[in-house]
Amino acid sequence: MSAAPTLYILYNADASVMGKLSYGYKKLTNKDKDKPTCAACDITHGGLSLDETPQWKAAKKDLVESGAVKDVKQFHRDELDQETKEFVQSQRLHFPMVLAQNEGSGLRSVMSSEELATFKGDPQTFVTKIREQLGGNQSAS
Repeated sequence: MSAAPTLYILYNADASVMGKLSYGYKKLTNKDKDKPTCAACDITHGGLSLDETPQWKAAKKDLVESGAVKDVKQFHRDELDQETKEFVQSQRLHFPMVLAQNEGSGLRSVMSSEELATFKGDPQTFVTKIREQLGGNQSAS
């Protein structure tokens, strides 16, 4: 069994003050509940909160402690390193998304913005699907 990957959750928002204000405005004015402004934000922060929800903190901890993933890293669009930016652009991916990377390997897409929207902000459903996407790795080596 290969080592667990690092999971990257990439938000459809910027980390700057203006980015947060812009996201808040878009979130409040979005009428299409099937296409949230940032489904990843809904899963990890419950929508407009600046803090992670207790449910997400527990789910993230479980993913790591169970060995399903090595680590979970979360980034806004304006926080990405060059490698990640180039991968997202070359693959024509849309924010938000989830990527994974095993040590010594390149990035790969594991969940699209459309898939994230299907979880309706539920961290547990997200974790279940992530485990399936990553091959069910559930125990530490």
